[in-house]
Order: sequence, then C-alpha cells, then structure tokens
Amino acid sequence: MEQKVSKISSDPRALRSREALRRAILALLDRMPLEQITIADITGEADVGKTTFFRHYASKEALLDDIADEQIKRLIGLSLPVFEAHDLQAAAIALFSYVDAHRPLWTALLTGGAAGSIAEAYTRQSHAVAATKQPPAGWLPADCGVALVVSGTIGLLAWWLGQEQPISIRRVAEIYEKLVVAPVFAANRAPD
Repeated sequence: MEQKVSKISSDPRALRSREALRRAILALLDRMPLEQITIADITGEADVGKTTFFRHYASKEALLDDIADEQIKRLIGLSLPVFEAHDLQAAAIALFSYVDAHRPLWTALLTGGAAGSIAEAYTRQSHAVAATKQPPAGWLPADCGVALVVSGTIGLLAWWLGQEQPISIRRVAEIYEKLVVAPVFAANRAPD
C-alpha cells in the first residue's frame, strides 16, 4: 500500500480538501474505471489544485487506500464485537446493514476498480486483529482463516452490490454466515 505524503492534519481547510478529494474519486469511479481516472480528473472534480492533491496523497491509489482503510476499520469495528460473542448471524447482519446504508460508496469501491485496495486493507487489518487474539484451537491456520473470510466477504459483497435487484440483507447475511464465516469458525474450534 502506498503511503500518504503528509500526516493527517486537523486544519479545517486540509480536512475539507481531503474530503473533497475522497468524494471526487468516488464520483469518478461511479462513471469510469480506475485506470482511466487521472489526477487532473480528481482535482477537477474536487475543485482543488494538483498541489493540494499531492500535499495529501502520493497517487490516486494512495487516495483509494485511505478510503479503503477507513471503511474497513468501520466494518471491523461493527462486526468484531458480535463475532467475539459468537453471534455470527448478528455480525453478518451488522456488516451487510452498514454496506447497504453506504451502498453508493461500496458499489464504487468494489465495482469501480478499488476492490484490490479494499481486500488489502481488510486483510491487513484482519491480520492485525488476529495477532491480538489467542491462536485458534482448531486445525485451520489463522492466516488461512483470514484469507478465506476476506476473499469470501469481498466476493459476496461485490456480487450482492452488482445485482439489479439485490436480495435482502437478512438473506445475504445468511449466505455469508453459512458459507463464509461458519466454516472458518468451525475449523477453528478445538477438536472434541
């Protein structure tokens, strides 16, 4: 993942510029693939200068990485407490409810060329969370479990968001619970 050029400033003008750049790339992703978007497109959409862009980000990919990091932190923050309580259904509903409440953003991220940034941020943050937990007692290595959950989550979200008439949150959460999360949790339980 590319590093941002400068540390996040609490200056209101800097915060407004960063938010304008974030909104701009998401609006552009809604209209064209990432590889066609230029820095000039982003700065034009955000109505800021190129110098302002480069004061905050080294590249358009770094801007996307920033957005991905923030969104994944929110997803993990919502679902982790429920996962830790072993209420997989409630965790799945929390995750899909959040994405549904932010559907345009997530659609742009997952179908507009940022899926790789999202997957990388999700993997990195999930590994960081897993490192703070007691190693699983089952036979599945923790890093493999993370890879399976991340790829299953990203794949299912992309599929769900791409449907013309998406199925309900409860139904997609049930699919997620039964096919993505429950098998990994079962593999991590101590053998009887």
